[in-house]
Amino acid sequence: MAKQDYKKLAADIIDGVGGADNVDKVIHCITRLRFYLKDEKKADTEKISSLPGVAGAVYNVALGQYQIVIGPAVTDVYDQVVAQLGTSVVDENATNQAVAETQASAGKKRPTNPWGWIVYGFQLLIGTITGSMIPIIGLLAASGILKGFLTLFTFNLGWIDVKSTTYILINAMGDSTFYFLPILVGYTAAKQLKSDPITVAAIGGVLVHPTVIAIAAASTKGINSLFGIPLNATFFGLPIHIPNYSYTIFPIIFAAWLARPVGNWLKKVLPLSLRSIFQPLFTLFIVTTVVVAIVGPVISLISAGLAAVINFLVTSNEAIAGLVIGAFYQCLVIFGLHWMVIPLISNDIASTGHSVLNGLVNFTMIAQGAGALGVWAKSKKEDLKNLAFAGALSGFAGVTEPAMYGINLKYGRVFWMASIGSAVGAFTAGLMKINMYGFTGSWIGFPSFFSKTNPNNIWIFVIASIVTTVVSFLAVYFWGFKDNDVDMVRNVERKNVFKEAVN
Repeated sequence: MAKQDYKKLAADIIDGVGGADNVDKVIHCITRLRFYLKDEKKADTEKISSLPGVAGAVYNVALGQYQIVIGPAVTDVYDQVVAQLGTSVVDENATNQAVAETQASAGKKRPTNPWGWIVYGFQLLIGTITGSMIPIIGLLAASGILKGFLTLFTFNLGWIDVKSTTYILINAMGDSTFYFLPILVGYTAAKQLKSDPITVAAIGGVLVHPTVIAIAAASTKGINSLFGIPLNATFFGLPIHIPNYSYTIFPIIFAAWLARPVGNWLKKVLPLSLRSIFQPLFTLFIVTTVVVAIVGPVISLISAGLAAVINFLVTSNEAIAGLVIGAFYQCLVIFGLHWMVIPLISNDIASTGHSVLNGLVNFTMIAQGAGALGVWAKSKKEDLKNLAFAGALSGFAGVTEPAMYGINLKYGRVFWMASIGSAVGAFTAGLMKINMYGFTGSWIGFPSFFSKTNPNNIWIFVIASIVTTVVSFLAVYFWGFKDNDVDMVRNVERKNVFKEAVN
């Protein structure tokens, strides 16, 4: 929800609760506006619940409060409500107490057994990832759609010459958000995790700096390696691996998390006269060092192991490989672990002109788009429908991030139902021996499946793509989503507990 929308949203909420004359007091907790109304019967719950930015509304009889679920933007909306109603409705003590009680309630929900902690930690991680991505989802969707149309106009229809400056400029428009994703996500993740956004964005800038990208892109022939990972750089004499950090989000989210305790510690130990310069300097140096020397190489090592397993599956049994890849490949994308799979695809196409692996991965993109389309069809919330439809279009254009981070992961069952669809679709494709003769995938990448030597391959793509789309769509529509899932209370509470844990 954009900042400029808070004023209108506040006005609509005030109108929905019966107007300014019906409001006695208004407070908030960490997720909800809480109105004390003179006559609660004047509140129009259906009208309020349908407002963009509102996840639900209910009258709490026990507390005598009319509560409106906003989510992370609750304080911004509250400020606009107060600005329009006047300070006479403010009760700071009650607000502070409500916030404290909500946080305490969140703390009580901590798990009590090892499996519970694993589930809890995973939920916190997913909540942090989606929360960091939400502010830029619209831009990602727009960029994905633009890239899809550019591919269509260039490689499919031949309307734009790939060597022309027109192509170069439009490609830059579509690609810049993804290329500089660590900077954008660094800023949004830092705001969510209460570290310094500018410093973390600068750390993201280090990761995508041209000289760092050049190290990752350079030839690794003759370079020493560790478990198959080329040690393509040194840091104070320590051999390390520098991967390509463009398009990645996990390393910079880790950086945003680490920057808070590091920055707080520096704030305590540095003299006030030196703090403004040396706190961001040391935070930048320390956190970047940890990311490039430890986090990045560890992710690459895990990714290499997974790539070896995937390669073994593809060469052993294409149908079983399709089932496994279809079910779990997008999980690798979430954590940036898919990057060591890309060289396998590139090597296949460079040496043989085709890639079975890329053909199977293709259906995971279609499935995530179809999952978002299922939410679009099921939801009655206009703002959610718009976001879901844009995510679906982007997914069908070969860019899954808007669908995944904006919709599917946020409402977890959507992601898994879509993954079931991709598993079924990729299994079907593997059973019929799919192959792929280019890089561009999803529905818009259909030309990559034409082959003179294998004329049936395009029909395998069409059949498996329809299976993927239909299964994903129906699974999400019937079992993966309902509008009640939009209630963000649980996710917001988890985020606040996570923030407390890193104090």
